[in-house]
Amino acid sequence: MENTSSSKVENKKVTAGVLAILIGCLGVHKFYLGYQKEGIIQIIITLVTFGFGGIIGFVEGIIYLTKSDEDFYQTYQVGKKAWF
Repeated sequence: MENTSSSKVENKKVTAGVLAILIGCLGVHKFYLGYQKEGIIQIIITLVTFGFGGIIGFVEGIIYLTKSDEDFYQTYQVGKKAWF
């Protein structure tokens, strides 16, 4: 039963990381993790910087994927850390 919960954590981590790398400029990874305000901010940053703000999503995706499953879960799902 414990494997099931850790699989859900891993799936959310991997999905959020891939979304951040591929379309992080739209803040989709933020919305996926439940950060609506931060997702809107990410869209605005991308628009204001003519797309260069999308690098934030790319960097966050790499950070997400390099964290351990437990660290990701504690930091972004339990601790609700919205940025980096």
